[in-house]
Amino acid sequence: MRARAHALAAGRRHSVARRRDGTVVATGASSAGECRVESWHDVVSVAAGNVHTATNTGRSHTVAVRSDGTALASGWNGDGQCDVAAWRDVVAIAAGWRRTLGVCADGTVVAAGRTAEGACDVRHWREVVAVSCGDWHSVAVTSDGTAVAVGVDRRGQCSVRAWHDLCDISAGYLHTVGLRADGRVVATGDRTTGACDVEHWEDVVALSAGSYHTVAVMASGLVLAVGDNSLGQCEVGAWRDVVAVSAGSTHTLGLRADGTVLGAGNNANGRCDVGAWSDVRG
Repeated sequence: MRARAHALAAGRRHSVARRRDGTVVATGASSAGECRVESWHDVVSVAAGNVHTATNTGRSHTVAVRSDGTALASGWNGDGQCDVAAWRDVVAIAAGWRRTLGVCADGTVVAAGRTAEGACDVRHWREVVAVSCGDWHSVAVTSDGTAVAVGVDRRGQCSVRAWHDLCDISAGYLHTVGLRADGRVVATGDRTTGACDVEHWEDVVALSAGSYHTVAVMASGLVLAVGDNSLGQCEVGAWRDVVAVSAGSTHTLGLRADGTVLGAGNNANGRCDVGAWSDVRG
C-alpha cells in the first residue's frame, strides 16, 4: 500500500492546493505567512495546520512534500512545527495544531512541533502508510490495515486499536474516522456534534475529518457530510464529479475530476475563494 498524497488541504483559516506542475496555490488568512507558497515547486503533497479552537490565535502553518522526498514549511513556527528542512525520504505529510508529521519511505514517522500532549510520540510507529493530525492527537494506518494513535484520548478519539482493513484515516478535533477497503467508514470519539454518524455510509473512496464535521467522497463522485453545519460547511449535496475532499475547521474543499476546486462554509478571510483554481491534481 502506497502512502497517499494529498493535493488539497483545508486549515482553520486558509486553503492550499497542489497543481499538476508541482506548484502550490493558497488563499485565506496569512498573518503568520502560511499562504506564502508561491516559490514552492516539485511538490507532490500538501497539508494545512489547524489552530486549536480554544486559542483562536489565527496563527497556522502549511507544509508540503517535494518529489525528492524533502519537506517544505511556511507560517507560524512557535513550537518548531516548521522545522522540517532536515527531513529526507518523506512520502506523506500531515499538519495539526502546532505540529507536523512525515511518513518516510521505510514506513517510520518523523515529527516536529509541540510535544506536551504526546501527539508527537510516533518514534515507535512502523510500516505506516497514512497519517493524520487532529488538534491533540495523531493517528495512522499501517501496512496491515490496522490503526495506531497517540495523544489526548479524553473523548475516545484514540480508540482505534480494534479497527482493521483500513486504507485511510483522518483526525478531527475530538474524533477520528477511518476508511475501510470495502468502502465503509468507522468512527470514534466525541459524538455530540454528529461528526461520527457515518455508520451507514457505503462506497466511500476518500474522507476527511474537520474540527466538528466529517466529509467523504463516494465512488459516484457525490459527497457526504455530517456534523456541525453552523456555517454551511456540510452543504455539499449538490457537488458532482468530486475525487477528493478536505475538511477544515469551519469550511470544506472538494477537488473535481477536471482539476477545479469547490468550497463550502465559512469564507472569512477568503478561505473558500477557490473558484479560479484549476489543474489541481493529486
